[in-house]
Amino acid sequence: MYLHTRKDGLSAREVRDRLAEVGSNTLEKTKRFVWLKSLGRQFTNFFSVLLDISAGICFIADYVQPGEGMNILGWALLGVSILNAMFSFIQEYRAERAMEELQKFLPQRVMVRRGGKENEILAEQLVPGDLLIVREGDKVPADARLVETQDLVVNNAPLTGESHPVYLTFSAQDTTITESTNVMFAGCMIKKGRGLAVVFATGARTEFGKIATLSHKVKRVSSPLDIETAHMVRVLTIIAVSMGAIFFTYGVISGRSLWINLVFMMGIIVANVPEGLLPTFTLSLAMGSLRMAKRNVLVKGLSAVETLGAVHVICNDNPVSIPQIWMAVTS
Repeated sequence: MYLHTRKDGLSAREVRDRLAEVGSNTLEKTKRFVWLKSLGRQFTNFFSVLLDISAGICFIADYVQPGEGMNILGWALLGVSILNAMFSFIQEYRAERAMEELQKFLPQRVMVRRGGKENEILAEQLVPGDLLIVREGDKVPADARLVETQDLVVNNAPLTGESHPVYLTFSAQDTTITESTNVMFAGCMIKKGRGLAVVFATGARTEFGKIATLSHKVKRVSSPLDIETAHMVRVLTIIAVSMGAIFFTYGVISGRSLWINLVFMMGIIVANVPEGLLPTFTLSLAMGSLRMAKRNVLVKGLSAVETLGAVHVICNDNPVSIPQIWMAVTS
């Protein structure tokens, strides 16, 4: 990749052209109304739909034969469905907002050399080919290749999770980019020294940006708990409907009125719906996610707590952190 930069830095025209071509140096934000899709998903899972149908049956039964208290049960079932959906949505929404907080790892203003002069600009205006000047205490705004260094030491913990200081140099390296000691990465902190570097990746193209983008675009798959719960609900639904149909048929054969048989069938179906199962699962998983949060572990989906509890092997390149990770997963 040729950046066509030089010792005096880029010209104003080159900056405008590159900014128009690659965009600003910002992380991709979540789509504006993506929360509506998330909210709709909470109300359309199989268990929530079953509770809503059960509530509807209760309201119909109360209309057919009032005074039996079926409307109270209907409102209770509807309340359980709504509260559970809202609780799951809030948990997922908080996780999405936490992903947006990654933008705070990047600095607001940076020092660059353009047209032979050193200027302080907004970090979002940084483009590939810019000459970036960093000093002790600065946050790195983009991925950059060092060309000058003076006792430069960085902390790559936001990217790699390792808090050990890394000594950087401008010498050429024959290794992968993530292991190179002549490259600074966005989101990391300068602990000591100063340096001059050529920016080669901005925004979502940085290593830090790729992680942030992955957190937004990863597709949610059903966890083992989701699969088992859905299977159990289907079985219970079949049993409930079958029992209701059997008693309805028996009532018709025995000569009882149609409305009485209908109300009795609805009561049988509702009685076999485990309305307490969904809030119990949600509450237990929420408590697990809160314990994980206290250990600085972000849980994007509640069902991930159960999945982590089934972990047998953890792969990590830092043996010192294994006990802490295992405590967070198993506690």
